[in-house]
Amino acid sequence: MTSGEFKKLRKFLKLSQKEMAEALGLKRRMIQYYEKGERDGEPLDIPKAVELACYALAAGVREFTFVGPKRASRKTTGLTV
Repeated sequence: MTSGEFKKLRKFLKLSQKEMAEALGLKRRMIQYYEKGERDGEPLDIPKAVELACYALAAGVREFTFVGPKRASRKTTGLTV
């Protein structure tokens, strides 16, 4: 995700930088860095985790609780764990 795409997504979601930061669990300053594409004059890549969280926000996911698959009991599989 480029800095331009990041900013375009935030605007598409109609979020302020502060709201975007809160939604992603980041500081507002990081949102500014990501939108600028640099920090202290150095190029800054948007981490994959932030990129995936952005896609989740775009899909309407605001909160996520992982519920894994049910584990088969040892009796039914014959396996030991």
